[in-house]
Amino acid sequence: MTVPTLTLVHERSSQSEDTSGIPDPTIRTALVCDSPLLRSGLQRILQGTSFVPAEAASAADAAWLPHWTVEPALVIVESNRSKGDVLRVVKQVKEQFPDVRIIALADWFDLDFLLKGHETGINGFCLAASAPGVLIKSFELVMLGESIVPSAVLLSGAMDAAPDQDRPCCDNGAEESGLSDLRACGLSARETQILDCLREGSPNKVIARKLDITEATIKVHVKAILRKIGASNRTQAAMWASQRLPRRGGASANV
Repeated sequence: MTVPTLTLVHERSSQSEDTSGIPDPTIRTALVCDSPLLRSGLQRILQGTSFVPAEAASAADAAWLPHWTVEPALVIVESNRSKGDVLRVVKQVKEQFPDVRIIALADWFDLDFLLKGHETGINGFCLAASAPGVLIKSFELVMLGESIVPSAVLLSGAMDAAPDQDRPCCDNGAEESGLSDLRACGLSARETQILDCLREGSPNKVIARKLDITEATIKVHVKAILRKIGASNRTQAAMWASQRLPRRGGASANV
């Protein structure tokens, strides 16, 4: 889909007219990022645009919000933390500034977070790996009242909704559940670890860093996992795992 070119700054007409009603084109933007590297990258991307960083804070520090000296028009929230933490930050921001627009920025989003985030007040969901121009255009669309969701996430959701006639017998949650399904599908302990990361929506680079192995190795394991459980993509694998893997803090998933 082609995104139309948008102009947020009003150009002065060649004819004489009253410009007193023209709004300030500067969009005061707050960055809520735990990663100093991501925060610095966003500040560089916003240079020369209408989005002027007015505040910066870490989501880990709960005391920052009351001390903001400027009311932002846009808040960009790093969303690689746990869903609960991110939604808590969004709720606090909306309570403080009801009219603010909020964008969640993360390596990846799962459908559950999209739904809960939208209900909480998130107006746009952007992938951190997007090109700078794509991010700026997305920010502009959100400020114009549009809702933004990555097309890759929507495509995964469409694929999840489509019936799959080629699923193997081990993908029968009604007849088997829990760890017995993992054993029936022949998942190794390492594959179970990676499947648990997929359930959390982690991208390959995050999984590789967490398990201290290469991304290439993660890709090989992911392909094997999809084949063994009969999933077509990572989102289907995450949904499959959410019905079978023990919750964090529960029983061990080693098989």
